[in-house]
Amino acid sequence: MKELMLTNRAVALGAYEAGARVLSAYPGTPSTEIAENFVRFDGVYAEWAPNEKVALEVAAGASVAGARAMACMKHVGLNVAADPLFTAAYTGVNGGLVIVVADDPGMHSSQNEQDSRYYARSAHIMMLEPSDAQEAKDFTKLAFELSEKYDTPVLIRLTTRVAHSRSLVEIGEREDVPLRLYEKSVTKYTMMPASAILRHQVVEERDVELANAVNSFPINKVERSRRGNKIGVVCSGVVYQYVKEALPDASIFKVGTVYPLPVKAIAKFASTVQQLYVIEELEPFIEEKLKAAGIKCKGKEIFSLQGELSVLKILEKFNHSVPVPMPEKVPGRPPVMCAGCPHRGVFYVLSKLKLTVNGDIGCYTLGATAPLSAVDTVLCMGASVGMAHGFKKATGGESHNIAVIGDSTFIHSGITGLINAVYNESGITLIILDNSTTGMTGHQDHPATGKNLKGEKAPAVLLDDLCRACGVKDVSVVDAYDLAAVEDAVRKGIASKEVSVIIAQRPCVLLDKSPKPVMTTEGCRNCGKCMKIGCPAISRTESGVRIDPAQCTGCGVCAEVCPFGAIKEGVR
Repeated sequence: MKELMLTNRAVALGAYEAGARVLSAYPGTPSTEIAENFVRFDGVYAEWAPNEKVALEVAAGASVAGARAMACMKHVGLNVAADPLFTAAYTGVNGGLVIVVADDPGMHSSQNEQDSRYYARSAHIMMLEPSDAQEAKDFTKLAFELSEKYDTPVLIRLTTRVAHSRSLVEIGEREDVPLRLYEKSVTKYTMMPASAILRHQVVEERDVELANAVNSFPINKVERSRRGNKIGVVCSGVVYQYVKEALPDASIFKVGTVYPLPVKAIAKFASTVQQLYVIEELEPFIEEKLKAAGIKCKGKEIFSLQGELSVLKILEKFNHSVPVPMPEKVPGRPPVMCAGCPHRGVFYVLSKLKLTVNGDIGCYTLGATAPLSAVDTVLCMGASVGMAHGFKKATGGESHNIAVIGDSTFIHSGITGLINAVYNESGITLIILDNSTTGMTGHQDHPATGKNLKGEKAPAVLLDDLCRACGVKDVSVVDAYDLAAVEDAVRKGIASKEVSVIIAQRPCVLLDKSPKPVMTTEGCRNCGKCMKIGCPAISRTESGVRIDPAQCTGCGVCAEVCPFGAIKEGVR
């Protein structure tokens, strides 16, 4: 039976059919749906981990115990998981261990455009790259087999356009894979220097073995053009789909194992074409390897190092012309926090007080955009706390800067930064924007929500108690919609010489579907003060401000801002 399927779901199906028992992940677009789909199968265990490092460690532990296991994350999450990743290459596996990483060319939902293929090369871990949902399922099953055959973790690389595309997938039966026997081995699993020195030799020997073996892997294949041998293209992943459509006259070497590359097989292919091109998104990963092997090819002198490729971009580079319908010109719509977002009022207060704000990764990053324009720095998950601490230390403690972080991100990687600030006495003020979910990636639960990946009741971390346990004496909890309370807490925080934490609580407005009152205007003087909160439900006309009842959530922040009491609660 075949089904039109999201590629991320196909990865989950592949893991299930391969007999995987354990999956651990941290939500991150474009990888999130893998865990959300895997957990729906019977007889498996899946979880949201606090961060990607923990997710990989959980999967590695399950593998050593003898189970087939998987960890899933987006590309920047692989940075967080890099510590266990590199050493897992040394220890190898017992049950198959597969790590799925989803890159984001074009940065649709990410702060950078890094290329995860270099992690595979640096860590000496095999990487497979599928080009559609069926391949994603097949490659996932193959990855578990290769992991156990070669005693290695295996990486599967997706990109946004593959992860979020749909194609037909053949649904099969689950393989009954028994738990492998765990046998104690200090030299294999305990990576102290004496053991690691021996295991590094195993890694290098495995690298050589795999480099030879991949040349005969069926997933590395040649597709010959019937129209001659003028052009040959080496490509992988979604770029293969683009090349097939844009260059029907080209012969193609489709790479399935991007590390190790099947260099000998590609060299043989190159000898049969007049001109070889390497077409790949982001870095010249394949191109550099081929040129280092003495294979003449063209690549990044034609194509950009930045952004995504497309059929049209490839056509343009090869001087092909096709009729392209021009889209209608429409006004740009910059991203904005939702109407009723509990973060909006907090950023309004911070902007009003003219504070330097060290921001973090989440919906609240949008506090950097006009008209709030409140956020000064955004680096990576958890960085707001450490950067605020460094800012304070650099200015002798005299700076009026503040850190903001979401509840999920605080659990992910903000806790250690807070402990550091307390231990080293910087006196920072941290605002935890607690909206009771992981909002940016689609409302996933985390250890402070009281629910697990299945939506079942689970022990909940209490953020205020956690902060006190980190050594913070001054912890206050405020309603994120109460601007006066938020401002009072912020003023007290920045006046203190000790570390303080403000937990601004309100569930994400998209979580509460109950009917709410709508805000209305009467006697508006058109001063424009309410426009400064940047709510998409509010617009301004010559006769005054208008509040769209279809968008308004009744949060009341605009009424708090209005200096003339012209905005009141009405009936929807």
